[in-house]
Amino acid sequence: MPPLLVASDIDGTLLDSRDRVSPRLKSALSRMIRRGVPLTLATGRPARWLQPVLEQLPVQPVCVCGNGAVLYDSGRDVILADHGLPSDVQAEVVAIARSAMADVGPVGVAVERAGRSALDPAEELFVVGPTYAHAWESTEHGICEELEMMSEPATKMLLSNPGMPSSELHFIIAPHIPEDLAHVTYSMPEGLIEVSAPGVTKRAGLEELASLVGAGPADVVCFGDMPNDIEMLRWAGIGVAMGNAVDEVKAVADEVTATNDDDGVARVLERWF
Repeated sequence: MPPLLVASDIDGTLLDSRDRVSPRLKSALSRMIRRGVPLTLATGRPARWLQPVLEQLPVQPVCVCGNGAVLYDSGRDVILADHGLPSDVQAEVVAIARSAMADVGPVGVAVERAGRSALDPAEELFVVGPTYAHAWESTEHGICEELEMMSEPATKMLLSNPGMPSSELHFIIAPHIPEDLAHVTYSMPEGLIEVSAPGVTKRAGLEELASLVGAGPADVVCFGDMPNDIEMLRWAGIGVAMGNAVDEVKAVADEVTATNDDDGVARVLERWF
């Protein structure tokens, strides 16, 4: 029986290593949409980074952005829900992180904000502190002192240290941050961890969305490749890890498909569509 909802991570999952949605996957998604099964993108990306992906899809879906902090209707450019990290919690998380890293190295800080639209000025939606080290090339961001940066709620806080892999940074910092204070994860290997409000995960965002379309966990198929996908893969009726996924993601998945460069998502969808 086909699923009632299909959710896919973007980077390393829906997109191949050249940031493309393959022709085979586009065809499978088109057949799925014609059957009335909705697609959602469940991503760590903010809404402002979705357009290059949306342009390749046969549908403009409701998206779970910022690791579950934001529900975004891409067809109408409307933020449907925003679960932010309060200012005082941001400051506490930074203090904890720097204490944990005191004998290891510096921690830079940046924040993502939902805004009202994906088209809001980038310097208002992505703001970095003076010592933040970018894990990707970025020219579209605001810069200010950390106290000012943390004076507003954030959908996601980014903590960086380019001298170590994200897995090590997470290993050092995450155990010191209580689960009822914030949720800590990572989605890329280059010295960056992501902090959200407690309980905010891709799973939580998908649960919120699934309730709107009348789908329960058993009705959902999810695809992912990185640790920020683990909660949603465990929750879904069928959680699928990509062949290029990290081992801890493969360990929790119901099955492992081919890599993102070998149409891993399309191969699974073709069972039904």
